[in-house]
Amino acid sequence: MEIEFLGTGAGSPGKFRNVTSTALRLLDERNSVWLFDVGEATQHQILRTTLKPRKIDKIFITHLHGDHIFGLPGLLSSRSFQGGNEPLTIYGPKGIRNFVEVSMRVSETKLSYKIHYQELTADGLIFEDPKFRVYAQHLDHRIECFGYRVEEKDHPGELQVDKLKAAQIPSGPVYGQLKAGQTVTLPDGRTVNGQDFLGPAQPGRIVAILGDTRQTPGEEKLAKNADVLVHESTFAKGESKLARSYYHSTNIQAAELAKRMHVKLLLLNHISARYTGKMALDLQHQAREVFKNTKVVKDFDAVDVPFQKLIKAGAK
Repeated sequence: MEIEFLGTGAGSPGKFRNVTSTALRLLDERNSVWLFDVGEATQHQILRTTLKPRKIDKIFITHLHGDHIFGLPGLLSSRSFQGGNEPLTIYGPKGIRNFVEVSMRVSETKLSYKIHYQELTADGLIFEDPKFRVYAQHLDHRIECFGYRVEEKDHPGELQVDKLKAAQIPSGPVYGQLKAGQTVTLPDGRTVNGQDFLGPAQPGRIVAILGDTRQTPGEEKLAKNADVLVHESTFAKGESKLARSYYHSTNIQAAELAKRMHVKLLLLNHISARYTGKMALDLQHQAREVFKNTKVVKDFDAVDVPFQKLIKAGAK
């Protein structure tokens, strides 16, 4: 699982930051890529990465401001020309379907694949498969806006081979059945439960990706115990009143949320064009005074989301 930033700027493209788009690479987990927002020229940004548009099978839109959706028609069209024939699902506020369908109709664009739409009206679970759950939560912006929480389900514990050998259970296909947690009858008549030979489950990872927002209780539900929190930082320390008037957040507010909700890593994006070079680093330094494990990301940064190390029984 890896997060790659295709655009980290706010409002309009700049020389060093494109507008918002974030890719969650799930190639090892489900051989797919999920996009969160598709700002103008996202497909151009993708050309500078190893991402394949045909691997994108889900797009999550936080809200319908142009800097978060103007790249969507072009990307959807190009996906057809680049071997993307599998269906794609778009999640987002009411109106996202109309935006896409009008764009396709007016430009007479024919897609080689089916688009499914899930327009969100309420908070809660919006997707689940055997490996992941995705939750949406309203935020506080000038127009309807959502944040998303991706929860990976726990991985089964490792098969304890030494324990199997000690119980004189011969190797073979039975190991695969026990690894799956099944109850198996052995050739000698013994019945064994696979759960008795598994180590502790590996907790799944949690990634929260928020849209534009003022501080709101909904953020806490998204961010709680997240391995990675992606949060906007349109304004800097000391600008909380200005941030509130524009329905945005400061770097300090994001850091306080991360600390309060026991986040492991905070990634700040949606950086105003006012902050370049050293000023962008100042945003990071300010936030680290509150929450040390903070990084202001830039376009094409890729961040691995590692598993948390399990503490073995008896370890101190």
